[in-house]
Amino acid sequence: MTATPARTPARQGVLSSRPVRWLRRNLVVLAGLATLAYLVLPNVVVTVFSFNKPNGRFNYEWQRFSTDAWTDPCGVADLCGSLSLSLQIAVWATVGATVLGTAIAFALARYRFRARSSVSTLIFLPMAMPEVVMAASLATLFLNMGVTFGFWTILIAHITFCLSFVVTAVKARVMSMDPRLEQAAQDLYATPLQTFLRVTLPIAAPGIAAGALLSFALSFDDFIITNFNAGSTVTFPMFVWGSAQRGTPVQINVIGTAMFAVAVLCVLVGQLIGGRRKRS
Repeated sequence: MTATPARTPARQGVLSSRPVRWLRRNLVVLAGLATLAYLVLPNVVVTVFSFNKPNGRFNYEWQRFSTDAWTDPCGVADLCGSLSLSLQIAVWATVGATVLGTAIAFALARYRFRARSSVSTLIFLPMAMPEVVMAASLATLFLNMGVTFGFWTILIAHITFCLSFVVTAVKARVMSMDPRLEQAAQDLYATPLQTFLRVTLPIAAPGIAAGALLSFALSFDDFIITNFNAGSTVTFPMFVWGSAQRGTPVQINVIGTAMFAVAVLCVLVGQLIGGRRKRS
């Protein structure tokens, strides 16, 4: 038999420091993966319970596997109606906020006028203001004007608070644009409209698209501002809140899972298109 040589203190220090060095090199990656898992875990739970068939009204405990909710997503009264209403409001709020926000962003980034800083501050106030304050303020305004609460009050309220996010996204993109590109187009005898459509707008398109997507998500998901200005109108978030008190149907999990899948698909398609453009 041969005796195993004893490890020297220097060799032991080298061996013990390898895991430490590996942890230091991959600490950011591990933290990112942990954060991603924390964010995705609720969606995983919603997806799993969309295949549950509870014995009672509440879908909080796993009972048995079933696809009944997927085959009949509109089986709960008024669920699909509230979902359709929320989608309509989100689409129109996105269109209105994107058009107005893009125009405001170009005005703030390209032009100098009186009260420019004050206008910029007022535009960004909804982002810093608590939603309940803005919701109560809009409700008071509609009451004083004698406006009937419903679809249009919700739409106006959503455009108002989505506007700030569109302005922020588009303004950042416009301010990073190289003005020499537009000057070159003008030197090549392009009209102002041609310059805007063929040079300015394509460059600003990523910022406009980001603002539009953010507006759609915020509008569809909003509950506080909608609740203050909805009257008897029920959107999908309000339906979910109301049904949670009586018993959450499995169909809500189905719709949540479907929307999460659509969002992930949109992100993947965007990444794929962006990767192809970079390679080309």
